[in-house]
Amino acid sequence: MTDNADIAALIRTIPDFPKPGIQFRDITTLLLDAKGLAATVERLAALHPGPFDMVAGIEARGFIFGAAVAQALGTGLVLIRKDGKLPGRTVAVDYALEYGEDRIEMHEDALVPGCRVLLIDDLIATGGTALAAIRLLRKAGAEVGGAAFVIDLPDLGGAAKIAADGVPVAALVPFADG
Repeated sequence: MTDNADIAALIRTIPDFPKPGIQFRDITTLLLDAKGLAATVERLAALHPGPFDMVAGIEARGFIFGAAVAQALGTGLVLIRKDGKLPGRTVAVDYALEYGEDRIEMHEDALVPGCRVLLIDDLIATGGTALAAIRLLRKAGAEVGGAAFVIDLPDLGGAAKIAADGVPVAALVPFADG
């Protein structure tokens, strides 16, 4: 088993973006590296034992990794999007932001009740969006069998909140300094 240092080395850190004091973890440099991207997808797909009936990706970077992991696992991909971005009938949940609220949604016919879903995104920070996605998937009748992320910012506590909600959670690369 690898410690994922090879993947961590491909993630660029941009200081003071989008505001002073933030260490932005930029996955675009990882996406540019074919071997690194392939290793990331392979390792994300292996983080949880499965089996899974579907992968759910959170807008927007979760679509990149979610689609690739779905292909690797032989499943389809459910898109979890920001409010108003999907055509047709949707199911949605509201969730709290630092200042205000937001809403995410998915097509109401995207899942068969009882299906087992793996949630994928590029990064877990405070966990607000991921927890809302879990609530949304459960609202649609799915069992969320795992959540997998490329990057974890453990100091912000999101992964711990997901685990406390009963969902096995794992990430490839932790960055302790947020």
